[in-house]
Amino acid sequence: MGAMITVTQATLTAMYERLLNAFGPQKWWPARTRFEVIVGAVLTQNTNWGNVEKALNNLKAEKLLSPDALRDIPARKLASLIKPAGYFNVKTRRLKNFLSFFFNEYQGDLKRMAREDPGILRRRLLGVNGIGPETADSILLYALDQPVFVVDAYTKRILYRHNMVASGADYDTVQGILMKALGCDPRMFNEYHALIVRLGKDFCKPAPRCGRCVLNDFHYSLTLKCCRCHRALRKSEIRYPWEGGYLCRECRPK
Repeated sequence: MGAMITVTQATLTAMYERLLNAFGPQKWWPARTRFEVIVGAVLTQNTNWGNVEKALNNLKAEKLLSPDALRDIPARKLASLIKPAGYFNVKTRRLKNFLSFFFNEYQGDLKRMAREDPGILRRRLLGVNGIGPETADSILLYALDQPVFVVDAYTKRILYRHNMVASGADYDTVQGILMKALGCDPRMFNEYHALIVRLGKDFCKPAPRCGRCVLNDFHYSLTLKCCRCHRALRKSEIRYPWEGGYLCRECRPK
């Protein structure tokens, strides 16, 4: 692929400001308590937020959205209540795994957990079966206000298409690029990630809506992009004509 853009604070800040001006504050994460954020972070794996809200509302209706109540509720009943979030048996086990960790390590006390060194807490969270980097970092950022940038599929897709990360860049690589350039501002990280999700849901889909996208001229060309992966092609990059457009080196017919 062609040379990537040097990802600087100025570049990422300009991108952030465009998104904020276009979409406004996203007020994310929508929850009344920090514990609700944590439960939501587990439930939102592999589903959309609308389904998670239904599951959370079921728990609220039963007055079960507290650490003690979720620890004590039988797994079968919990699974029935969170069914709208999908994969309900798997997510029940994951919630129970987290709660065992939470009570064993921090006595079910969020303040005690929040006092833990963020790096140590992240490693411990990743040791809980069913909690991966995105979920762990969502807990750190949205529930505990720690300066950790959450990376998801939207983040990777958008940065790749705008030539800021390589194809197939892993979670830690993308996160490292963002945090090195942006510093340590949890409020900005919170808003930035929410804005990226909004952009990904509304415009930067697998088949993108580039024409109306607020970033359609941000290190990007509507006429010079790969017709398959939709990555921006730099003028100096070798490209291959295909069906009235172009393919990048990676997507060309072998």
